[in-house]
Amino acid sequence: MSLRHRHPPPAATGAPGRDEEPFNIIPVHNLLADHPSLRFPEVRAAAAALRTVGDLRRPPFGQWRPNMDLLDWLALFFGFQRDNVRNQREHLVLHLANAQMRLTPPPDNIDTLDAGVIRRFRKKLLKNYTSWCSYLGKKSNIWISDNRRGGAGDDLRREMLYVSLYLLIWGEAANLRFMPECICYIFHNMANELNRILEDFIDENTGQPVMPSISGENAFLNLVVKPIYETIKREVVDNSRNGTAPHSAWRNYDDINEYFWSRRCFEKLKWPLDVGSNFFVTAGGGGKHVGKTGFVEQRSFWNLFRSFDRLWVMLILFLQAAIIVAWEERTYPWQALEDRTVQVRVLTIFFTWSGLRFVQSLLDVGMQYRLVSRETIGLGVRMVLKCVVAAAWIVVFGVFYARIWTQRNQDRRWSPAANNRVVNFLEVVFVFIIPELLALALFVIPWIRNFVENTNWRIFYMLSWWFQSRSFVGRGLREGLLDNVKYSVFWVVVLATKFCFSYFLQVKPMIAPSKAVLGLKNVHYEWHEFFHNSNRFAVGLLWLPVVLIYLMDIQIWYSIYSSFAGAGVGLFAHLGEIRNMQQLKLRFQFFASAIQFNLMPEEQLLNTRGTLKSKFKDAIHRLKLRYGLGRPYRKLESNQIEANKFALIWNEIILSFREEDIISDKEFELLELPENSWNVRVIRWPCFLLCNELLLALSQAKELVDDSDKRLYNKICKSEYRRCAVIEAYDSVKHLLLQIIKPNTEEHSIVTVLFQEIGHSLEIEKFTKMFKTTALPKLHDKLKKLVQLLNKPVKDPNQVVNTLQALYEIAIRDFFKEQRNPEQLKEDGLAQQNPSSGLLFENAIQLPDTSNENFYRQVRRLYTILTSNDSMQNIPVNLEARRRIAFFSNSLFMNMPHAPQVEKMMAFSVLTPYYSEEVLYSKEQLRNENEDGVSILYYLQTIYDDEWKNFVERMRREGMTKDSDLWTDKLRDLRLWASYRGQTLSRTVRGMMYYYRALKMLTFLDSASEMDIREGARELVSMRPDSLRSSNSGGSPSSKSLSRASSSVSLLFKGHEYGTALMKFTYVIACQLYGTQKEKKDPHADEILYLMQKNEALRVAYVDEKTTGRDEKEFYSVLVKYDQQLQKEVEIYRVKLPGPLKLGEGKPENQNHAMIFTRGDAVQTIDMNQDNYFEEALKMRNLLEEYRHYYGIRKPTILGVREHIFTGSVSSLAWFMSAQETSFVTLGQRVLANPLKVRMHYGHPDVFDRFWFLTRGGISKASRVINISEDIFAGFNCTLRGGNVTHHEYIQVGKGRDVGLNQVSMFEAKVASGNGEQVLSRDVYRLGHRLDFFRMLSFFYTTVGFFFNTMMVILTVYAFLWGRLYLALSGVESAMESNSNNNKALGTILNQQFIIQLGLFTALPMIVENSLEHGFLQAIWDFLTMQLQLSSVFYTFSMGTRSHFFGRTVLHGGAKYRATGRGFVVEHKRFAEIYRLFARSHFVKAIELGLILIIYASHSPVATDTFVYIALTITSWFLVASWIMAPFVFNPSGFDWLKTVYDFDDFMNWIWYSGSVFAKAEQSWERWWIEEQDHLKVTGLWGKILEIILDLRFFFFQYGIVYQLGISGGSTSIAVYLLSWIYVLVVSGIYVVVVYARNKYAAKEHIYYRLVQFLVIILAILVIVGLLEFTKFKFIDIFTSLLAFIPTGWGLLSIAQVFRPFLQSTIIWDGVVSVARLYDIMFGVIVMAPVALLSWLPGFQNMQTRILFNEAFSRGLRIFQIVTGKKSQS
Repeated sequence: MSLRHRHPPPAATGAPGRDEEPFNIIPVHNLLADHPSLRFPEVRAAAAALRTVGDLRRPPFGQWRPNMDLLDWLALFFGFQRDNVRNQREHLVLHLANAQMRLTPPPDNIDTLDAGVIRRFRKKLLKNYTSWCSYLGKKSNIWISDNRRGGAGDDLRREMLYVSLYLLIWGEAANLRFMPECICYIFHNMANELNRILEDFIDENTGQPVMPSISGENAFLNLVVKPIYETIKREVVDNSRNGTAPHSAWRNYDDINEYFWSRRCFEKLKWPLDVGSNFFVTAGGGGKHVGKTGFVEQRSFWNLFRSFDRLWVMLILFLQAAIIVAWEERTYPWQALEDRTVQVRVLTIFFTWSGLRFVQSLLDVGMQYRLVSRETIGLGVRMVLKCVVAAAWIVVFGVFYARIWTQRNQDRRWSPAANNRVVNFLEVVFVFIIPELLALALFVIPWIRNFVENTNWRIFYMLSWWFQSRSFVGRGLREGLLDNVKYSVFWVVVLATKFCFSYFLQVKPMIAPSKAVLGLKNVHYEWHEFFHNSNRFAVGLLWLPVVLIYLMDIQIWYSIYSSFAGAGVGLFAHLGEIRNMQQLKLRFQFFASAIQFNLMPEEQLLNTRGTLKSKFKDAIHRLKLRYGLGRPYRKLESNQIEANKFALIWNEIILSFREEDIISDKEFELLELPENSWNVRVIRWPCFLLCNELLLALSQAKELVDDSDKRLYNKICKSEYRRCAVIEAYDSVKHLLLQIIKPNTEEHSIVTVLFQEIGHSLEIEKFTKMFKTTALPKLHDKLKKLVQLLNKPVKDPNQVVNTLQALYEIAIRDFFKEQRNPEQLKEDGLAQQNPSSGLLFENAIQLPDTSNENFYRQVRRLYTILTSNDSMQNIPVNLEARRRIAFFSNSLFMNMPHAPQVEKMMAFSVLTPYYSEEVLYSKEQLRNENEDGVSILYYLQTIYDDEWKNFVERMRREGMTKDSDLWTDKLRDLRLWASYRGQTLSRTVRGMMYYYRALKMLTFLDSASEMDIREGARELVSMRPDSLRSSNSGGSPSSKSLSRASSSVSLLFKGHEYGTALMKFTYVIACQLYGTQKEKKDPHADEILYLMQKNEALRVAYVDEKTTGRDEKEFYSVLVKYDQQLQKEVEIYRVKLPGPLKLGEGKPENQNHAMIFTRGDAVQTIDMNQDNYFEEALKMRNLLEEYRHYYGIRKPTILGVREHIFTGSVSSLAWFMSAQETSFVTLGQRVLANPLKVRMHYGHPDVFDRFWFLTRGGISKASRVINISEDIFAGFNCTLRGGNVTHHEYIQVGKGRDVGLNQVSMFEAKVASGNGEQVLSRDVYRLGHRLDFFRMLSFFYTTVGFFFNTMMVILTVYAFLWGRLYLALSGVESAMESNSNNNKALGTILNQQFIIQLGLFTALPMIVENSLEHGFLQAIWDFLTMQLQLSSVFYTFSMGTRSHFFGRTVLHGGAKYRATGRGFVVEHKRFAEIYRLFARSHFVKAIELGLILIIYASHSPVATDTFVYIALTITSWFLVASWIMAPFVFNPSGFDWLKTVYDFDDFMNWIWYSGSVFAKAEQSWERWWIEEQDHLKVTGLWGKILEIILDLRFFFFQYGIVYQLGISGGSTSIAVYLLSWIYVLVVSGIYVVVVYARNKYAAKEHIYYRLVQFLVIILAILVIVGLLEFTKFKFIDIFTSLLAFIPTGWGLLSIAQVFRPFLQSTIIWDGVVSVARLYDIMFGVIVMAPVALLSWLPGFQNMQTRILFNEAFSRGLRIFQIVTGKKSQS
């Protein structure tokens, strides 16, 4: 179908105005228009199918015109908007045309739409609807039988109507698109009415033909969408109080959607929608409202237990059993288990198990009671029954267990009767675990389970009623048998390792110390004991850290095993086989074949695809390619067209490198594959492969002087490149000499004869016999000289003549073996016939004109081949260019699907949500300097040194004369250059538009004939931009005419490429605010317009607000494009929305409104911080073919793509971040997809199956707060609805990450808070229950569990230190000191914890992934470098960030979307700013832990042995140091003395700021302090109670230390503690007096104020003296007591914050605020002290700069100037 130009059939003449109406991709309304896409008959066939209105009853309203189609017909009946209809018309035509193009074999009649195409589309689009119908037991309203093959025109029209109706509903549903089953409900009712119209029903009431219940202008929007939208708005915006109300108090999107999962929606809502229904009543609106449906999100840590109960049951039962068995202290557990008593004791685990079930059922009641209403009474019954049954089991077990022991104690031994009772107990157990056994059986045969869950038979429903409530999603999630086996083996190994380790190294070593402590008699307690025999409490404290580590360490084992599994999978996928340019050289010769095999479509025979034979052939072919068997490159020489195609693609890739300025002009020439000219007989490999080869060949020839031709030739042919270099050099020299000598001169004939003789001798293989190979080096020298002369800009003909004469002399005298006399030479035609006519060559030279670019390009190449003697390992110089070439070439040897032709590929679109980030840096932004005198441009020039040089070189080539022109004529280029190195929209757009460019080129190559390509190649050579040798030649005229933007291949295009590429690809940016930006004349708007102007496949969707009437606003979804003909922006569609767009979270809402403007079968979601590369875009059509392959038992619905983090080179911090991210997005995702099968959707380059997601709730969820990490919910939703997510590593997309510590921490905080919200969500609960056990484990440990376990590590440190403090202060420790092995046991635990802090979590996957892709030694070296740059400090710090925000979100909520700035980080952050960010999450906690460590050091008997103290606490000290110092270590000029002083002043100003009420947190301490407690406002009662309980720990310091003071005199009475509170009261009293005096007297009667101060000081001194005299008070006690009372004050403050609502109005509150201020000053000083000390010491600042910017240093940078701002005056 390639190029047959079909004349379109004459269409009905349109109304006059319609031709000019703007269109999006194809002018569907005017098929006669001149548009490249309209040449496809498929497009016309699809449009014609829409026009088959035929004999349908005409709608009574509105005028019917002859050119209207089925969509207009539906719109007139049901009241859809005109632009919605236009949008869906194009959508439908494009999709059907693309689907028809993909048919193989093509249909018989290509001018009509194939019935199979529309049927398949309808099945896919309405699949969710039909399964919804069957789930609810309703008959589907699609009245087409699927078994009728062929299908009459009537059926075809009916299919079209159903599909169109669904798309029209979807296209106008606005926010309802997040609720797929709500759309199903609407469709169900409208399809019913459509059927009645089609079947010509008569209305009983009127006797007229049936009319739809809604009709008229915009009726659908106003009568269907709006009522539901208003309900959502009231719930999601008003009732949720903008997300601050508890989740259980309002219905989110999911609740409203799940209302349609039960049949009550039909009874209550009816059709047309009954607005009086209780569905529309919202909480607080009075009346009976519908509460939560399906699930209630309650804030609590219990959610982790509820969602993953099976995991916790396993851990708790094992721990119990392990302790029971280990208590016997035998070497191995099976020795202990031989004892019957131990066996029976182990049976107590069933008590625990039934107890846990009871807890679970109580939690269900406690959390889900709000679901129960009159309509859902069954739920309530089941909850109560579950509690009763669980309680009954506990009783039953108790009775049967008691019987065992009564019998045993009666008989005094294990008599048969007692054994019999054990058997009875086991019978009861068997009944108890029947459900588990059933589940196990179904796990082994997964398809039965899937069948049971997916079929909606009443009997199955009855059977499963008890176990799980019926839900529409999460049915049939089991994977196939093979996958099942893979991930089961993985987890069995992980669990086996973990349990062995836990038993032998955690539980067993603790037994002896526990027994010893329990056995301690008469411990001398140093304080008042409330309970007697409290040794047990001490044992509990010893065990607590062990248990916490036990609960979390699966995470570590998972991390270790998954690294190795991932490496294995990666090895088999052939990752990292080509790592550098050397390996590329070895493989380059198979490269062309690989490109041909993978990127070029084969000529397809109709039935060969997919058979076993073809698969086998493919595998063999890949092997040959990979290992160079069968020398496929020989074929290349014979098959010139293949070589040419390869050359075009390769050169285009190199050209895109040049345009991106990552290679220079010279490198461009070395890398490009030149076209075949000068009659060279071999492939002309790029120069960088041929370097040094000619010289090596010459030395070989010199060695083998006497050998035969054959041996010499074979020796040279051993290296393919050497053979090519020799032949090319010979052919080029021959051509060159003949070209510069005038034809028809004597000299010309002499040279010709000489070459004939050489050629003859080669033919008869007598070369070495006739010529001396020793003369070759001399010839070589002279040739070098000749070529060098020709290369000079000013050519001196005399020197050329001299060189030629010298060459002639050598050739005649030294080259021939037998000397000939002059006569013989004349005879043979090798000398002048008439010597008197002047010297040889004198008048015979004719040098080509300098404008003959092609000639001189070849001369330069020849010169390179003749002279290069290094191996050019470092070409290209730029690391990024090398990485990209290596990755691309490696990926071509990986397994990927075959590429179809572009016409047959799946269409796709890219969607990017954009809010108001940078589009393009402005002149001011580039020039303005920060406080250190560094501008963005200067920074970029320094970091991207080589790229800047390449840019200037390119600008010069394009006509720039002096550097100052950059700020005038070339300003736009300069701004673009800088923007392409930041994280800007223009970078993303450039990257995504490579798809379009690649598709155009591939289309050309698909359809081009040999002639086109060969001719094209020739033309291109003459058109190539002139690469300047020197700036003075001014450039040839041709180079100026070739604008930079047009790529070289595009000169060959025939015109149809644009049409094909536009049909296959479109890029939509959802610029929410673009309309507002245009109105405000915001520069962002102009820049977006500029991007549209430059890229024809780019569309911008935005929300337009129009004010109508007084306060009313109308909202529209608008799509615009830039019309190249009219040279302006035109509006294509304007679809009215029911109200403001943003109800839930902003980003998903933004994506959702633009979804209706995307096209194609797939949509790739790309974020604002991403980038793409031309060579990767070439592989997109292969990637999309993956949708046709099964992965396991399902085809994929999300294709995961790997990312490359491109921000790693900015600073060491960015490097740690990108290393961590890289291992996560490559290795981590790889393991999750295969073997674990739980990859969700994380990163953003994933490609979604568009029609699958479009009918299942879109590509993200949008409820307020709960969906704060919106993207991962797309993955949850996909898995729950039976989708399949894969991961592909042969294609990658660039991604930027945050680079400064503050931004990194904000990002981590956002992710951690998001995870805290996920814990509460229904998706996680359902996945935790519906996935099988092992997939549930994988799911837990890779999402929520990772954060939970990070928090557990931090809690372990707390538990350990508090426990130690208790033991030291209470005196138990000194009693235990005699028993030394307890410290040994604790040592093991702590060492474990140290391993974790070293970042095993993050380090191991990183090392493994690195060694896979860059080699083992490189990976180890990188790891060591990272350690030296204090990466452990950073990882420890970020653990603190994660655990703080995760814990706080789960307890109190208050997660908010944090917009992370994506700028460059070279500026020094102020201390006040660092304090604001990290005070609560890190500093305060570090100070608390530091305080414990200090008290422990001074009061513990163990601590007197320094070594033991260090061994016990070094990890904790490391944690404290990291948490306090990290923000300063990673802050540029963090240890600069002047800045430190200045920062401290700034901090004090901030603390004492007493400005306006409206001050921001950045200005005023008080405002910040209040904002820091925001989460306490939104938390519930339990959150407040927990907060108070946690704060009570601060009072323990006082309790423990008071008894240690000298003044207590060793008394342990409770009175000592109570008296110590007098001190607190006295201090507060003094504080109040001083403050009162200050307020009253300080201003007017200053002397009184001084007097009060004086009295207070005198009083204090008297009291101290008195105490020293009359009690046992020691002077040191003053300082010790500070340690006791400062935490008390902090505890009181924290509790006061919880009671803020009651205290705020009282007088106490002012006191609380002022004390809090003092505390913050104190913390500030504590944190600042070490920083000030290090700044004061000389040399620290340089060291810190080196640590922070080492990566940049290694690239030879002047970063120190950047930091200190000492710019070199250039």
